Amino acid sequence: MKHLLLTIILSGLWTLALAQSGPVQGSDTIPDFPESEPLTLRRCLEIGLERNYDVRIIRNQQQISDNNATAANAGMLPTVDLQAGYTGTWDNRRATAPRNADPTTESNVYDQTASVGVAVNWTLFDGFRIQTTYDRLRELQQMGALQTRITIEDFMANLTAEYYNYLQQTLRLRNFRNAVALSRERLRISEERFRVGNFSRLDLLQARVDFNADSSQYMSQQEVVTASRIRINELLAHDNLDRRIAVQDSVIRVNASLDWDELLDRTLSANASLLMAGHDASVAQLDLKILQARNYPYVNLSTGYGYSYNLYGTGTNRSRGTLGLNAGVSVGFTLFDGNRRREQRNARIEVENAELTRQQLELSLRANLSNFWQAYRNNLEVILLEEDNLVAARENYEIAMERYRLGDLPGIEMREAQKSLLDAEERILTAQYNTKLCEISLQQISGNVLIYLE
Repeated sequence: MKHLLLTIILSGLWTLALAQSGPVQGSDTIPDFPESEPLTLRRCLEIGLERNYDVRIIRNQQQISDNNATAANAGMLPTVDLQAGYTGTWDNRRATAPRNADPTTESNVYDQTASVGVAVNWTLFDGFRIQTTYDRLRELQQMGALQTRITIEDFMANLTAEYYNYLQQTLRLRNFRNAVALSRERLRISEERFRVGNFSRLDLLQARVDFNADSSQYMSQQEVVTASRIRINELLAHDNLDRRIAVQDSVIRVNASLDWDELLDRTLSANASLLMAGHDASVAQLDLKILQARNYPYVNLSTGYGYSYNLYGTGTNRSRGTLGLNAGVSVGFTLFDGNRRREQRNARIEVENAELTRQQLELSLRANLSNFWQAYRNNLEVILLEEDNLVAARENYEIAMERYRLGDLPGIEMREAQKSLLDAEERILTAQYNTKLCEISLQQISGNVLIYLE
């Protein structure tokens, strides 16, 4: 008793020390969640959306696409350069005057030029290429947001499925624990009746074999529960992957009120992958327009303001300085480059392929939605059937146990009643989990998986 009391005190002091030491290094920017906190699905998703690495990475990538969608990146704004320079020349000069005069020769003439100024260059028109490029950047920005949404929806679907898998495996572990308790009770009865001579040694040995088998199954199930808990901690980006998790739910609740027409309408209008395919088609159209811009002339404006100073090594003027503004406009047209028609033909094919890909994806989504819907409806019927079977299996087991205690039922028939009960519990648990998986898939395909945050 003293040792137990000392252990409890030391554990409390250690927990208090950990609490006062602050968050774990490397996670100071993201708050942790208490190990003893019972996690609901909503709370689990909130923590995951804040901590999961895939979600954080895709959000950073979306920020990059947002930063790229600017007028300057599209080339709408002029470029302004501040320029300064210095040149010097060292020459030997020979000059001949008119009317057959004697030539003059100058050696080691050193001329110098220094300049400083501001230059502005601006493309005024290039066949609508600049505006089309800006539209393309805006499309890529929207695609970045959609990619973020796809990643978040995939994460939420995976975490929701794993949450209910952990609940399923925990409930299965409880059923196996109950099976061990029932087998232990049967073994106790067999030992007592064997001692008084009512049971044979064969019945006792069979009861012991069944008890050991149930115990082994229970221990194996513990490994499955641990693996699911580790997977949840991984999705929540927790450093301690073996961290204990307590879930608040005690049963797998399924939504039996999904509507086919609503799911189909939402899929065609809100599915993120389908919307992404639509943007892919728009980007292909814009790529074609960018290539077609080469069919038009271009207009460039250049201007500058600066000062230049020349220092001459010889001549009438020893130096010269100029300060002023210069401006010019250039107009051009590419008559032939050898690749224009080929590139535009290929771009038109890409536009067609993008639309075909979108149509193919829509057909695939319809097929997946139909398959999950059929499985969802079938599993709902299975749940109703297995609920009746479970009631009958429990009643059958209670009757069998009472007869077994009275010595009116052989051990092999008692084991059969116990196995029937365990199988009924297993089937209804599997049916509930499979229905939940179908429900999650239907919500994800229809773009409504965020409902699990409500």
